[in-house]
Amino acid sequence: MAMLLPGSTMRTPYTPTHGRRILCVFPRYARSFGTFQHAYPLFGGRIRAFMPPQGLLVIAAYLPDAWDVRFIDENSRRASDDDLRWADAVFTSGMHIQRCEILDLTRRAHAHGRPVVLGGPSVSGCPEYYPDVDLRHVGELGDATDRVIEWVDTHTGQPPAPLSFVTEERLPLAAFPVPAYHLVPMREYFIATIQYSSGCPYACEFCDIPALYGRNPRLKSAEQVLTELEQITAAGALDVYFVDDNFIGNQKAALELLPRLVEWQTANRYPLRFACEATLNLAKNERVLELMREAGFQTVFCGIETPEPSALRSISKDQNLRMPLLEAVRRINDHGMEVVSGIILGLDTDSPETADRILEFVRASRIPMLTINVLYALPKTPLWRRLEAESRLRPDGARESNVEFKLPYETVMAMWRRCISAAYEPAALYERFAHNVVHTFARRQRYPVSAHRASWTNVAMGLGLVGRLVWRIGVRGDYRGTFWRFALGRLGSGDLEGLIHVAVVSHHLIEFTRDCLRGAGESSFYAPTPATGMRAGAVSADIAMPRLPLVPAGSGESDEAAELHARTSHTASR
Repeated sequence: MAMLLPGSTMRTPYTPTHGRRILCVFPRYARSFGTFQHAYPLFGGRIRAFMPPQGLLVIAAYLPDAWDVRFIDENSRRASDDDLRWADAVFTSGMHIQRCEILDLTRRAHAHGRPVVLGGPSVSGCPEYYPDVDLRHVGELGDATDRVIEWVDTHTGQPPAPLSFVTEERLPLAAFPVPAYHLVPMREYFIATIQYSSGCPYACEFCDIPALYGRNPRLKSAEQVLTELEQITAAGALDVYFVDDNFIGNQKAALELLPRLVEWQTANRYPLRFACEATLNLAKNERVLELMREAGFQTVFCGIETPEPSALRSISKDQNLRMPLLEAVRRINDHGMEVVSGIILGLDTDSPETADRILEFVRASRIPMLTINVLYALPKTPLWRRLEAESRLRPDGARESNVEFKLPYETVMAMWRRCISAAYEPAALYERFAHNVVHTFARRQRYPVSAHRASWTNVAMGLGLVGRLVWRIGVRGDYRGTFWRFALGRLGSGDLEGLIHVAVVSHHLIEFTRDCLRGAGESSFYAPTPATGMRAGAVSADIAMPRLPLVPAGSGESDEAAELHARTSHTASR
């Protein structure tokens, strides 16, 4: 069994009486704009997944020290029959978009007589989605987690009937263990993750964050964050995504953390670059912006959703109206941070002219990356409840969205296709990036040379990456002229890092858009996706907005994703 790294000592208070072998399995994501699958081959096989699953890694660290714990991320490799036979119990976590994969994993584990323990945002929001899961952990890390651990310790095999464990008393974030980063190959991820806070003070109609994690953000200590950053750096990561629901949900706390990040980065010669999710009113806090720049934040995901003020009011997104949208984006850019945005089509206020207004906003804002999605109602959100009362929720599976739009369905889909086609036309995308190179990237903090970032391993990876970019895009690509016009300028100014960032991200966005336009991608990245190896339609699922799938506390999947839930985020909108 792998030993925990120093600092990872905050485990369950329960003392087990039996040894157990626990297999933690993170289900596969559906592909999206924010998960960058088309970029992975450019790294020569080194990158295999988008970001490590923060929540399941926290659970792995919380389990008893005497237990043998293994971790498999099915975005990198599928859990084999041998893996499942090895385990006494299978722990998993996920969001609604991973439901089909969770059910598939449950069937595979049951084929070997292994009980499945499921936690995370999907089962916490909709436990009825998982009638066959043996132990359902509903809620965040806390007293229910200890009861689950006790059950696994005192029982073997599957229970006669499924059991539910509901958290009544949450563990404070300040008592969380350091995630078990040592269990995952950090260098195989596109970006690392860290969590500082949970919850968001706003109540956007389509969002499930307040219901799941509260409107009063809860916090880790700065010391916890710095300890985790030390371990992430030691694991070889270069970029870190703060998966908080809203990094400035508690602006006073952010102002307390940021100077510590600046101090840590300075003392360690800036080994890391940061990204996060935040509401657009970030632009109003000059001191936070200055400190984020100084701390090394380079990307911020903001859920802009729509450029139409009436639409923002209708979805309770009033925080986006406190400053003109273009001015807010410019202020964030002025502090060296690239804005990534979520955009939603299919709102009740949309008209046939909405696509024109979105594309004009894209051109005027010069935001390179936007996750442009068709509206999908998350279960048990204000949007879900309103549409249910209006009999406007469609049976899942018939369409990519479960919303009966005010506009004709085909009109909304045509608007979506037009928006993504225009936004990710290669010349238009590279033009927006070129603007950011001059007006955003040039305003970033100047970093000292870091031995961590300038290691021979990273230099060799960078050179190999440039070679593959030149071959795949500059020689064989059908937009090679656009690529070379940008690349020669970056090479001439010695900006290899800028060239790599723009070319890698653009390649994925262009290729994924082409997938969508030929029917190989989804207009809503929250629609059902059959599990790997399953026939289409084998499982019908109500799939909600992807978030970084945490067992203990909420985050932006961010996603995601980022969009970047990562990011992006993986995540489409905040």
